[in-house]
Amino acid sequence: MKIVHTKHDVRDAVAAARAEGKSIGLVPTMGALHEGHLSLVSTAAAECDFVIVSIFVNPTQFGPGEDLERYPRDLQGDAAKLQPAGADLIFAPDPEQMYAEDACTVVSVGSLIEGLCGAHRPGHFDGVTTIVCKLFNIVQPDRAFFGRKDYQQLVVIRRMARDLDMPVKVIGLPTVREADGLALSSRNAYLSDEQRAAAPKLHQALQAGVGAARGGATGAQVERVVRDALAQEPLFDVQYVQAVDANTLQPLGEGTGPMAIAAAAYLGKTRLIDNVAVED
Repeated sequence: MKIVHTKHDVRDAVAAARAEGKSIGLVPTMGALHEGHLSLVSTAAAECDFVIVSIFVNPTQFGPGEDLERYPRDLQGDAAKLQPAGADLIFAPDPEQMYAEDACTVVSVGSLIEGLCGAHRPGHFDGVTTIVCKLFNIVQPDRAFFGRKDYQQLVVIRRMARDLDMPVKVIGLPTVREADGLALSSRNAYLSDEQRAAAPKLHQALQAGVGAARGGATGAQVERVVRDALAQEPLFDVQYVQAVDANTLQPLGEGTGPMAIAAAAYLGKTRLIDNVAVED
């Protein structure tokens, strides 16, 4: 496994792999890797011949006052985890490598970014789709792998790839959780012991929503069930709870059908997100 830092070196590595008839898999990350990331890499290694993991803390997806400066960075620690998981190449660029000083092009995916996290983090998804578009252009993978914990992100990237005719299959894999149900996240490291003990109640509240939805509850009724469950934990500062159409991300309101139930809540200064899908 090699670590490279320039677009030129990534393209050379991809060209060499292509010359050998290998398929290319990409796992975009911001580093601080956990078992959720490594499950993506392992799946990519099982499905593709040459796996590239990008590690880049992308400044354009952080808003004012967010945790860009304190976001954990540990390239050597990440590399030690990636080789046994099946990665062949790490692409770890500097911001100057990814963004020209006078860069002014932004990729934006319309109505899909208006709700859920997009309503509370203006500009976030433009930063995500722009950097992922750039990575797709640099690496030109056959398959790219993302976790479903960031459900809105997954839907947005799939739509971007479809709308822009990008020749990549975007694959979403199940959220990896701790034994108590907490979705793995690099930001979980910020939690105090008391906050960590409360954190699994976010997933438990969403599961209560699943039960209501399967019992015929409308989107609005499901949201009330989840909010009522979250209200039982005083440490949570709930940012949003929404039941949306699983494909369009539009609020279901008094409707039913294939549903994603998503929530974001703060424990202290740490923002947690989670979601569950409800099929008909």
